[in-house]
Amino acid sequence: MPLTILVADDNLGTRLAVNDYLEMSGYSVLTAEDGEQALSLIDKYHPHLLVADINMPKMDGYELVRNVRTRPAFRLLPVIFLTERRTTEERIKGYQLGCDLYLPKPFEMQELGAVIRNLLERSQIIQAELRFSSTEVTRSHLSPSPATPIPKLDEKRQGITSPSSILHLTKREQEVLNLLTTGLSNAEIGNKLHLSPRTVEKYVSSLLRKTETSNRAEIVRFAMENHLVD
Repeated sequence: MPLTILVADDNLGTRLAVNDYLEMSGYSVLTAEDGEQALSLIDKYHPHLLVADINMPKMDGYELVRNVRTRPAFRLLPVIFLTERRTTEERIKGYQLGCDLYLPKPFEMQELGAVIRNLLERSQIIQAELRFSSTEVTRSHLSPSPATPIPKLDEKRQGITSPSSILHLTKREQEVLNLLTTGLSNAEIGNKLHLSPRTVEKYVSSLLRKTETSNRAEIVRFAMENHLVD
């Protein structure tokens, strides 16, 4: 069964173009012309990923994502903003709300497709791990075993909630992190650092592992809260 993507944009041309490209790529696509309609479709169909414009009538993209993140079932829903807004403040606002990636308009369909595949693959891995963890917890309750102390969250993160020197970030990882917080795509980061997008993705994966986060939005939030970037 194909994965479902919701595209929310008040521009009919953008909706149709993205819809056709994603359907040709094998996805099931839902479209909405404003934030309120998008939220209703999310509640009804539970899509696997959301692509949303920011400037929309009735409910803009920021408010849409804010509402989505209040729903427990969609706290890990991958979100991509397609927008003409490019200021650092606006990108930071989106990341703080839970956006995973900004893709500025005009954009290349191939890049959008690559970003969607990347986020969906990671989301599927995370969901599988969560299901596995839930199964293991259930089994442990049914078959008691010797108690193993479970570290508290602050103990688990002890040693990584401090500057990058304690995180042991390499110089290149720090450079990628700095650019990641500005909302650049892998391709754009690669152009600035003279790296391939695949190499950049490896550095992003390393940052996810070292910060114990699950997506780009959480990396950005973690970096800002712990003063890892200027």
